[in-house]
Amino acid sequence: MRILVTGGAGFIGSAVVGELLAGGHEVRVLDALLPAVHPSGLPSAVPAGAEFRHADVRDAAAVEAALDGVSAVCHQAAMVGLGVDLDDAPAYAGCNDLGTAVLLAAMARRGVRQLVLAGSMVVYGEGAYRCGAHGPVAPGPRRAADLDAGRFEPPCPVCGEPLLPGLVTEDAPADPRNVYAATKLAQEHLASAWARACGGRVLTLRYHNVYGPGMPRDTPYAGVAALFRSALARGEAPRVFEDGGQRRDFVHVADVAAANAAALAALPGRPAGSTRAYNVGSGEVRTVGDLAAALAAACDGPAPVVTGEYRLGDVRHVTADSGRLRAELGWRPRVPFETGTAEFAAAPQRT
Repeated sequence: MRILVTGGAGFIGSAVVGELLAGGHEVRVLDALLPAVHPSGLPSAVPAGAEFRHADVRDAAAVEAALDGVSAVCHQAAMVGLGVDLDDAPAYAGCNDLGTAVLLAAMARRGVRQLVLAGSMVVYGEGAYRCGAHGPVAPGPRRAADLDAGRFEPPCPVCGEPLLPGLVTEDAPADPRNVYAATKLAQEHLASAWARACGGRVLTLRYHNVYGPGMPRDTPYAGVAALFRSALARGEAPRVFEDGGQRRDFVHVADVAAANAAALAALPGRPAGSTRAYNVGSGEVRTVGDLAAALAAACDGPAPVVTGEYRLGDVRHVTADSGRLRAELGWRPRVPFETGTAEFAAAPQRT
């Protein structure tokens, strides 16, 4: 099968391309090589054997040409991270939502009806919480006054007592809490509308915190794993925001690539006009402080520094229930946290 991978020169995209090539597929990559991720302007991460086309997913003519002979699309192209400030909002909406709309329109014209969409845990906002007295509840917006005072745990919105965090499922209501999250949710809605309108099939993979070799360094748009690794490469201590107790699910990029391959294999059997979302997580609940400490130890670097700083658009706890992906697509994570962080600590970062 010939597959178009948008964003296939990026961190996750290039891993997906490698996985698909290893599975015997023909792969065409379309990537804009955005400077925030590719400062060299070169597609250096694209695996040998893939066809590369340098174009923006918002370029309708280039996208339509890239769809020639393609059976399915794996849409990884996106501007990622929380951004620096609200001035980034037009760029996020343009790259993520306009780009997705252009791609879907071209797929409709060219008769390509199979799509794997790179989604994100950020659509949930905060994860799942339970109050001992009031059961499952959704915490309210984080308040700067609480965070300034070091009160990082969200209280029950009814009684104010501490909440117990749990695993979030795909059926949880969406609650995007920053611009990036809003654009990722919009991508899902656009894909769903496309599927209904033209009889397409969509599987959305909601990635949790992806890490591993090939992450870009020294960019404010990178994930926390890349920021910690970049600091250690400079001989600096990782700076951990809040108190380091934020719960996350860190999933290795190789496991994410395998999830994409499993989703592509499952697409032909899905009903026309259907969509389905899957969490992609390791199943291991860790804290941000755990990650910083593991990387510092593996790099033999300085111990992390807990700063108490925060970003209002961050969430406190969000961890994955990936049972649906395991049960329906037969996927299993293969890389344990200890193995993955040791590998990541030793691997060069993309410059």
